[in-house]
Amino acid sequence: MIDSGDTAFILASAGLVLLMTPGLALFYAGMVRSKNVLGTILQSFIMISVISLEWVYIGYSMSFGPDVGGFIGDLSWFALNGVTSEPSADYATTIPQNVFMIYQCMFAIITPALITGAFAERMRFSSFLVFSLLWTILVYNPVCHWIWGTGGWLGARGVLDFAGGLVVHLTSGAAALAAVFIIGPRKGYGKESFMPHNLPMTLLGTGLLCSVGLDLTAAPPWQRTG
Repeated sequence: MIDSGDTAFILASAGLVLLMTPGLALFYAGMVRSKNVLGTILQSFIMISVISLEWVYIGYSMSFGPDVGGFIGDLSWFALNGVTSEPSADYATTIPQNVFMIYQCMFAIITPALITGAFAERMRFSSFLVFSLLWTILVYNPVCHWIWGTGGWLGARGVLDFAGGLVVHLTSGAAALAAVFIIGPRKGYGKESFMPHNLPMTLLGTGLLCSVGLDLTAAPPWQRTG
């Protein structure tokens, strides 16, 4: 049965999580040189478009669709087939499933955007798009299913992740560390000046990320106990 309060809470939370992506764009853009500000900002903003499309067509189904061996969801919800305004029996039983899908999409958007700080100023935009799309499909979606998806092997063993510390931050952090080792430092590092472009911009982004993050520390309605 749909609860209007829970639905409003999740819709508001989805908006706040979406706000974190522009906040992240400001945070990173303030720390690069002026010639790379636009490219750095677009690396975050383009994820809103690219990952939203990926999520609608295959991402949501891979992450939360019917389980396949505890590893991944099948594609029976391809292009949101069967995802309606009715509550799901497995997820968020007091809100429409399409609202739950939108809320989870916001986390899928910001996760690859988080990685961009590791290779700021030294990856081609086209290469970044290909990497982000493939990484979301091959890494984020399976890990999301492992922990948050019904039947996922980690969730079945009692692993809980209320705020994305594992699904979002651990996966993006590991990818960022790997990117640092593979891509290496910026050309001229240690020889040229790499002064930040605009630290007030970084501070503004930090404020958005922190304030929204604090608002989202409460467990979603379907994960509350007691």
